Amino acid sequence: MAKTSGLGDNLHIAGFNASGDIQALGAIGGGPALLNFTGIDKGAYERKGGLRDGRFEMTTFFNPDPLNGATHETLSALPRTNVILTYCRGTILGNPAASLVSKQIGYDPSRGDDGMLTFAVSAQANGYGIEWGRQLTGGVRTDTAATNGTGIDTTASAAFGGQAYLQVFEFTGTDATVTIQDSADNVTFADVTGLKFSQITAGPTSERIAIGNTATIRRYVRAATVTTGGFGLLSFAVNFIKNEVADVEF
Repeated sequence: MAKTSGLGDNLHIAGFNASGDIQALGAIGGGPALLNFTGIDKGAYERKGGLRDGRFEMTTFFNPDPLNGATHETLSALPRTNVILTYCRGTILGNPAASLVSKQIGYDPSRGDDGMLTFAVSAQANGYGIEWGRQLTGGVRTDTAATNGTGIDTTASAAFGGQAYLQVFEFTGTDATVTIQDSADNVTFADVTGLKFSQITAGPTSERIAIGNTATIRRYVRAATVTTGGFGLLSFAVNFIKNEVADVEF
C-alpha cells in the first residue's frame, strides 16, 4: 500500500463534525494492558494481554460561533455521559477509521505569546477499547432519500461478528434508519441481523452497535438508509469493524 500523509482527515465527536477546528491529534491509541506473567526461572519478561483501553488526545481552536461549528459549545459542556468519537484517515470509502466510546476529560485553554488560543482535550475509553475499522460512507455522506450505499470488499467472509459506529450530524424529515448490509457477490445484499442502528428522528446523535463473535459477515459490506415516513436530508458517517479473530469479547 502506498504511504500517505494525514491531510484531509476528519474527526467526529458525538454527531458533530469538529474537523475544521482541530489543530492536531496528539494520540489515537489503546490496546490491551500488559500483564506480567514472568516466572522466576525466566531470563526475560513473559506478558499476556489484559483489559483493553483507548484514548484520543487533541488540540482544538476556539470557535464559539453556534452558526459555524461551535466547537467551544460542544466541548466546554464536559458531559458526564459517554461521548462517541470517530477519526477518519482521509474521507474515501473504505479508508481506515478509529472509533471510541469515551469520557471527555478536560477542556483546558492555552494562550501563546503570539496570541494563539488553543484547548487541550482528552477522551478516555469507557466500556470498550479503541476499535479500528473501515469507512462505509467515505467521511460524511448525505442522503436525501432511502439509499443503498456502495459496498466495500473485506476480501473474505468471516464468522467472528462485528461492530459499527454511527455519527448523525443533521436530519430533517420524519424518520430514517441506517443498517449494515452484506453480500457474497457485491450484487445481492441483505441486512446483517443485529447491525441496525436505532431509528433517527433528530440530530445530532451517535451510537455503537455490535453482534456476537460467532456471527457470519460476508465478503462485501455497505451502509444503507431506509425510512417509513420519509426524510429530506440525512448527513451521517459510519465506521464498520469486521472482527478477524475468534473467542474475543468486544
